[in-house]
Amino acid sequence: MRPPAAAGRAGTGKDLGSLRRRRPVRRPAALWSRRRAITLLVARDLKVRYASSALGYLWSVLEPLLLAGIYWFIFTQVFTRTVGAEPYIVFLLAGLLPWTWFNGAVIDAARALHAEAKLVRSTNVPREVWVVRVVLSKGVEFVLSLPVLFLFAFIYGASVDWQLVLLVPAMLLMATLVFGVGLLLAPLVVLVRDLERVVRIALRLGFYASPVIFAVQDVPEPWDAAFSFNPLAGIFELCRAGFFPGVVDWGHVGLSAVVSVGLLVVGWCVFARLERTVLKEI
Repeated sequence: MRPPAAAGRAGTGKDLGSLRRRRPVRRPAALWSRRRAITLLVARDLKVRYASSALGYLWSVLEPLLLAGIYWFIFTQVFTRTVGAEPYIVFLLAGLLPWTWFNGAVIDAARALHAEAKLVRSTNVPREVWVVRVVLSKGVEFVLSLPVLFLFAFIYGASVDWQLVLLVPAMLLMATLVFGVGLLLAPLVVLVRDLERVVRIALRLGFYASPVIFAVQDVPEPWDAAFSFNPLAGIFELCRAGFFPGVVDWGHVGLSAVVSVGLLVVGWCVFARLERTVLKEI
């Protein structure tokens, strides 16, 4: 007959094993239960980013504004432009601002666990929190940059359509996409440090593989089909819909949704699988 203490330990072991098996299912709920901590971390990120800066908020829009100005000059003053739509500066900003969110969030999310190693080890919160706070802080910066887009739309006489409301699903899709990519990369970067450099190079190449300075419709066949599978294609079209009616291809949006959700599922599974290994490394 098994002693009561041993039986208790065996029962506890079974309970812990059951909890471990159920943990991936409970992760989204656990993350939601920590929403206050996430809010505080996002607020901290924004305060730290702007507190020691003379320009503060303007840094959120300065880079995309400068890039938009450069591309506008090249494609309207130097070369004869055959891509995009008029006013081209608005077309550029409607692509560059969400790209800035994607680019910055992927870079920061990829190194989120390594950069916050001490807090990741010492705090009792789901480790996904360190990725989601990057996604949300960059998302807040994107929202804060939207008045600049509206200002240029007003200055250049761009039409404003009811489809402006499509910015909401565009932001939800972008958050889903970046969160999935961040969950996939964050543990891998801890285990393979060179991957951080690979991510930066891939993003530089990805800029030209994404419809930022052009639309998918501008790409000649048969390459347009390949560009349509880029999950950013549908998201950018939703961002531009309010200023360029008829630009949305719902097939592209559907592909963006499928790929974004798929990457989120894959990223979450990879993160859960590698979490213990990562904690030993950091």
